[in-house]
Amino acid sequence: MSVLRVGNASGFYGDRFDAMREMLTGGELDVLTGDYLAELTMLILGRDRLKDPGAGYARTFLRQLEECLGLAHQRGVRIVANAGGLNPAGLADAVRALADRLGIPVRVAHVEGDDLTAAHPGALAAHAYLGGFGIAECLRAGAAVVVTGRVTDAALVTGPAAAHFGWGPTEYDRLAGAVVAGHLLECGAQATGGNYAFFRDGDVRRPGFPLAELHADGTSVVTKHDGTGGFVDVGTVTAQLLYETGGARYAGPDVTARLDTVRLTQDGPDRVRVEGVRGEAPPPTLKVGLNRLGGFRNEVAFVLTGLDVEAKAALVRDQMEPVLGKVSDVRWDLVRTDRPDAPTEETAGALLRLVVRDADQQAVGRALSGAAIELALASYPGFHVLAPPGKGAPYGVFEAAHVPQDSVDHVAVLPDGQRTAVAPARDTAVLHAVPEPPLPEPLPPGPVARAPLGLVAGARSGDKGGDANVGVWARTDDAWRWLAHELTADRFRELIPEARGLPVTRHQLPNLRALNFVVEGILGEGVAAQARFDPQAKALGEWLRARHLDIPEGLL
Repeated sequence: MSVLRVGNASGFYGDRFDAMREMLTGGELDVLTGDYLAELTMLILGRDRLKDPGAGYARTFLRQLEECLGLAHQRGVRIVANAGGLNPAGLADAVRALADRLGIPVRVAHVEGDDLTAAHPGALAAHAYLGGFGIAECLRAGAAVVVTGRVTDAALVTGPAAAHFGWGPTEYDRLAGAVVAGHLLECGAQATGGNYAFFRDGDVRRPGFPLAELHADGTSVVTKHDGTGGFVDVGTVTAQLLYETGGARYAGPDVTARLDTVRLTQDGPDRVRVEGVRGEAPPPTLKVGLNRLGGFRNEVAFVLTGLDVEAKAALVRDQMEPVLGKVSDVRWDLVRTDRPDAPTEETAGALLRLVVRDADQQAVGRALSGAAIELALASYPGFHVLAPPGKGAPYGVFEAAHVPQDSVDHVAVLPDGQRTAVAPARDTAVLHAVPEPPLPEPLPPGPVARAPLGLVAGARSGDKGGDANVGVWARTDDAWRWLAHELTADRFRELIPEARGLPVTRHQLPNLRALNFVVEGILGEGVAAQARFDPQAKALGEWLRARHLDIPEGLL
């Protein structure tokens, strides 16, 4: 059958608004997807729904459609997006109303069944990650727009691929190829040079959004529209492939994709071929994302300028101690951004960051802000803060749970209103770790130089609840031979002191010349709790690349 061209126009709720129009006008497409959901987004939408039961979906998607629905209809491009969030039925109705108002004959369908909030008392939102076969049912029924709630990000691609090529639920290799393609597209411009370690390899001032040319055998080519910014090469695709993954088995509700089988080759300018992907039966359970309100949070950043920074920090901590004794969770961080004999006041300053959390809003609200501001004329010389603390804001906590596949009612609501049940996976397999492959032959001994890891390796990092992953890859075979032996889990802990005392698991992916590290618990209760300076671990990989090691001179 023909090639299926699937593009992406959103990597998160708040991504570039005009990307939908750019993708529809920039070149040929069959399906345009949009990923609007993340762990933090579900919490935000949950709070929206508390204020308005009719809310709970990504409103920007509806505004994008107002500009682009006619264009998509004219060009025959189907739109598949998880913008339905906590209320896919409500968004589907809103899309129909929009189409009627614009006079565009568009058939709209949606997928539901992911909402398990009622079964999890105390959760603001609890949603199972569904697969792509509900989307496929909607497309087979003639839907031009399909909106979903919480499906896996890759399902936005596996659904259209299964519908187009007629794949069945046990065609695991084909489905796994589509999962990998979907994972590569899901974060938008991260596959086209955005957030890329070697960003100076091309012009990434305004990277275009990616698309994948999918084939019936599950292989694909990742590319972008001609004339758009950024670039697509094996490095940008490797970086996105490693993003927010764990071991060699990448589990989903439809299939478990074996990341250790993926082969990437440059297929021309801005074209990377993805092939060799093997698939296995999915696990017997579905992941459920649980979001709840954890309490209230407040923070203040004291600016310490010039001399005696540590003594100034000690003074303000002592002065704040009486009021902080009543708070359940107190964290101080002194960030030494100051320089000696600084040429500007900003470069003479350090930041003392105070973050407090408590179940009682009063404990972290006015009591804290009043105590901090009352020090304005009675503390260290040069006292000022970046911004006055507020009254204390609610923060969220994310947890993952698992439920049996057959306990979730996955339903495709077709354009005519018919409700079609989507069967759970017929065959399943419990996940087990893949045995570690043998290490490559080490480099022969030779002279070394102290230098940053980032001169020979790229990295990309991200979050999964309270855990972080850091994918590290080498650009040459010799660099891989060195990296695989040098960057052990213990060495990782040495280079990233925050990981000391935490479980760190290293996974090898030789086909990608890559290592993937999973650091458990480094993010506390997840991004919404904002437990650390970089709460989503977005820059953890760049910190690792900046650390110095003894690197063979031949690699530099």
